[in-house]
Amino acid sequence: MVTTTKPERGGETRELLMTTAERLFAEHGVAAVSNRQVSEAAGQANNSAVGYHIGTKTDLVLAIVRRHAEPMERRRAEMITTITDSAGLHEWIACLVRPVTEHIADLGTPTWYARFAAQVTTDPAFRKLVTDDTITSSSLRQTLDGISRLVPDLPEQVRQERKDMIRHLLVHMCAERERALHEGTATPHATWDAAATGMIDAITGLWLAPVSPTP
Repeated sequence: MVTTTKPERGGETRELLMTTAERLFAEHGVAAVSNRQVSEAAGQANNSAVGYHIGTKTDLVLAIVRRHAEPMERRRAEMITTITDSAGLHEWIACLVRPVTEHIADLGTPTWYARFAAQVTTDPAFRKLVTDDTITSSSLRQTLDGISRLVPDLPEQVRQERKDMIRHLLVHMCAERERALHEGTATPHATWDAAATGMIDAITGLWLAPVSPTP
């Protein structure tokens, strides 16, 4: 007979709470969902289960972010090892996009991560916190440095503006595709791989777009 130890049960409960919170945050937004509601939706008799197993709502959000960040970090690091000195902008942008889309594809159906990411990155209380935590990824910093070396010599204001555009494009296009798949509505591409190709092309074009002279 196999018995489950208390630490193992605690780990399973923690995973269940994170999975439940990710779904609720994706559907309703972070501000609209309390830790108590997460505990209840996860079927926990103790309404303080989130506090006991994870901590505050901030701890909960960061735990979900980091759970997904780890596999994407590994994928991106592997892709970077294949980058050669002759690699172009398109290849570096692939290192930005494909770890995200491949991870979502691997999660199966339905998924909630892309919509969760869209919610937390537009929430005033969590946007900077999550962005600052994400940028600690060494492979992401390498990728962004690789892209920066290859983009045109743009005015700093334009460069920052396009970085914001690209972040929104990646986050929200993934969220829109995930939502469409969940609802069973049509999507521009049949697979996440094809969707990634479309985003890579668009982001490449965005970086290379001309800059109109300032009036």
